[in-house]
Amino acid sequence: MAITIKLVKARQILTAVEIPPLKAAVPSGASTGVYEALELRDGGSDYLGKGVLKAVENVNVIIGPALIGKDPTEQTQIDNYMVQQLDGTTNEWGWCKQKLGANAILAVSLAVCKAGAIVNKIPLYKHIANLAGNKTLVLPVPAFNVINGGSHAGNKLAMQEFMILPVGASSFKEAMKMGCRSISSSEGCN
Repeated sequence: MAITIKLVKARQILTAVEIPPLKAAVPSGASTGVYEALELRDGGSDYLGKGVLKAVENVNVIIGPALIGKDPTEQTQIDNYMVQQLDGTTNEWGWCKQKLGANAILAVSLAVCKAGAIVNKIPLYKHIANLAGNKTLVLPVPAFNVINGGSHAGNKLAMQEFMILPVGASSFKEAMKMGCRSISSSEGCN
């Protein structure tokens, strides 16, 4: 018996910065680049115009019903279907997701990915590695932000972040220690 998607439901949640993402926790940044897919925001006065109720509605009314009966292990096909068939908007850089919102599409894509891992009875990180064709799993190196720039930093630095990476550590724990020693203890690494 094939396992298929039975229900897709979205809701707006709040984060610590009071800019609502969708429930799959699709974050929103203060600064975005010209090549990024387009988030769908409500405008108006609620949450400084950054509410996502329009994106939530697009998930609940358009995307969700269209995915009922689809196999959640078919990640690429579902993602392409959402971007190309359901949204279909493009700009000079490619698919821009302007109709439904990149935040709506990404939230559903993340939920489908989690469901695919459950169906395959494997941890999410292994499922993602399988989707990417990665046979060798490597723990990522933590990145430490040492200087902020960009529109949210209140300075004139053109770069958004300057980060250090503790490359060459023998374990994640050692990498964390290396990174913490490299930045001030006031940054929260004690």
